[in-house]
Amino acid sequence: MHVIYNSQLDLREIVFVIQSQSNSFHVRQAERRRADLLEQAQSLTEKPPVVLLLHNLSDNEGDWSILPLLPYLSQSFGKNSSWIVFLEEETNVKMTKLVQVLGKFDQNKEWFLGKPLHDEESTIIHHYAFAENPSVFKYPDFSAAWALSIPLVVRLANKVRDEPLKSDFTIDLKHEVALYIWENGKGQHLTAVPELCTEPDDSPQAQHCATTLRSLPPLCGEPVSADDVFVAVKTCKKFHSERVPVVKKTWEKDALFLEYYSDHADPSIPTINLGVPNTERGHCGKTFAILKRFLSDDVPKTNWLLIVDDDTLISLPRLQVLLSCYDPFEPVCLGERYGYGLSQGGYSYITGGGGMVFSREAVVRLLKSGCKCYSNDAPDDMVLGMCLNALGLPVTHSPLFHQARPEDYARDFLAHQVPVSFHKHWNIDPIAVFNKWLKDDLRTTTAGGLNKSTKTEL
Repeated sequence: MHVIYNSQLDLREIVFVIQSQSNSFHVRQAERRRADLLEQAQSLTEKPPVVLLLHNLSDNEGDWSILPLLPYLSQSFGKNSSWIVFLEEETNVKMTKLVQVLGKFDQNKEWFLGKPLHDEESTIIHHYAFAENPSVFKYPDFSAAWALSIPLVVRLANKVRDEPLKSDFTIDLKHEVALYIWENGKGQHLTAVPELCTEPDDSPQAQHCATTLRSLPPLCGEPVSADDVFVAVKTCKKFHSERVPVVKKTWEKDALFLEYYSDHADPSIPTINLGVPNTERGHCGKTFAILKRFLSDDVPKTNWLLIVDDDTLISLPRLQVLLSCYDPFEPVCLGERYGYGLSQGGYSYITGGGGMVFSREAVVRLLKSGCKCYSNDAPDDMVLGMCLNALGLPVTHSPLFHQARPEDYARDFLAHQVPVSFHKHWNIDPIAVFNKWLKDDLRTTTAGGLNKSTKTEL
C-alpha cells in the first residue's frame, strides 16, 4: 500500500462514473445507485459530487469500453477534479471511507487504483498474454470500483486522441484497459487498494471496506417459467456422439422446450436438419434458420429464445431467475458482450458460446429489418451484432455468461459470482465442471434458498 500522502479531499473533486447500460432494468439499477451516492454525499457536504451514467454520455456505442470516453472526461473534468471513480451498478460505496482512502494518494500524481485480479494460467480470453508468468500482470475487478487520478486521465486522453486505438476486438474489458494503461511496462501499474472490496455488504470482513457488493438480489419477481423459454442447441453430425450426450447428462432435463439443430436428422437424439449445410465456423445460416423457426408455428410460442452451442454448459434455473428482471416485450439481447472496432464506430455483440438470449420482440425486429447472413459460415454472433447496431437496439451484458472455461477466468472474479454458463470441453471434464459450477438441486431448495444461491445474479 502506497500511503504517501494524506489530504482532506473535497467530494466535489471526485467524479463518479456508473458503468450503466441502456436496458430499462439496468437503467433503474444505475439510477438507484446514483441516488444512493447523492444521498450519502448530501449528509457530508452541501455541494454534491458529479455522478454520471455511462450510457447517457454520448451516442457512441463504444463508450462502454471506457477508453473512447477518456477525452470527454479529461476535457470536462480535467481542471477542477482530482479523481474519476468507476463503479458497476451493483457496487455499494461507503462515501466517507472512500474519501479517506483516496485522500491517502497524492492526486497530483498518476494513479491507477483497484482490487487486483490475476490469471492463474495463460488464457485465450487474454490472447495468452504473459504466457510465461500470467500472475505477474494485475488488472482491476470492476465490481469493487476502480479509480484514475486526473493527471493519468489527462495523459491517457491525449494518447487516445493522438494515436488511434489499435485493438479490433474488446473481449475482457478490465484486462484490456489495464494493458492500455500499463503501456508495455512504461505506464502505470495497478495499485492494490485493500479497501476496494467485493465482500457482501453485511459480511464481518466488510468492516474495513470502502466498497462492497450487495448480498441479496433486487426482487424482480418469480423466476421466468420453464414453459416461457425455448432452447435451441446448435450441433452437427460429427458431435452427435461426443457433445450431445454431455448436454443430455447435465442440463437438458431442466428445459421444457428444447430442440437440437444439425446438418443431419438423427431420430435417436432427435436432431432437426434445418436444410443448412454444416460449416466449419460461423454458423450464421443455421442461427438465422433458428430465429425464423422460433417465430413459426413449428415450435411452442414462448417469450424467450436461448441459442447455445453443443459444448455450452448452462444453468437454466439460474437463467430463469435472471430473466425475471427483464421485460420480454422490449427487444432484449442478453449474454456476454464483446465488441468489434468500438473505437472506429464498430458494434457490440453477444458472444455465442456463452449463450445468446433474445426476447421475442428482439427476434421480430431483427427479422423484420431484413438483416441476413452474407454467407452461411459468417460469424453468427457478429452478424447479429451488426444488425442490432444498425437497428439501434442495445446489447445487454451480463458477466454471468462465459465464453470460456472456469479456468480461463481469475479465481477471485468467479468467487463473487453465481455463474449462468461456461463454454468449451477442451482439456476439462465437462460433466465435472457442470456439477461444480452450475448445478443447483432446486427440488430440495426453498425459495429463500434459491435467493441465497443466486445472490449475485442480478
